[in-house]
Amino acid sequence: MAHISEILKKAQQRAQELGLPYEGALLPEEAYQLMQQAPGAKLVDVRTRAELDWVGRVPGAVAIEWQSYPQMQVNPHFIAQLEEQVDKEALVMFLCRSGGRSHHAAVLASRAGYTECYNVLEGFEGDKDADEHRNTLGGWRAAGLPWEQS
Repeated sequence: MAHISEILKKAQQRAQELGLPYEGALLPEEAYQLMQQAPGAKLVDVRTRAELDWVGRVPGAVAIEWQSYPQMQVNPHFIAQLEEQVDKEALVMFLCRSGGRSHHAAVLASRAGYTECYNVLEGFEGDKDADEHRNTLGGWRAAGLPWEQS
């Protein structure tokens, strides 16, 4: 298992290479290790409640919708809800289905004063394969990391 500082250094290098406006970009396995090892680290799942119920969730993650199903309008209270549940100095890792919404959440949180924002690349389900299915090309579930379904 990699040390916290090694994981963060890799994630920060990825962010620099990709020109990201937040601290870093993590692979799902790295995010899981940080959840286990980094004191105060929070995984914030920004998927819809419908996705959490139908697709599955990460045990111990904070759930704050980036958009609400079915209209998929951006949650105007996202930062207020984040501030209620996550300290601004905490290491915050954002997760969505494939890494897109979580990227936007990391950008917004950084602008709101969160100093250690990381996006979880590949998300919970990963990218679509040639047959338009998820869960086969990367992502939290495909990596075999802990998840549960209600």
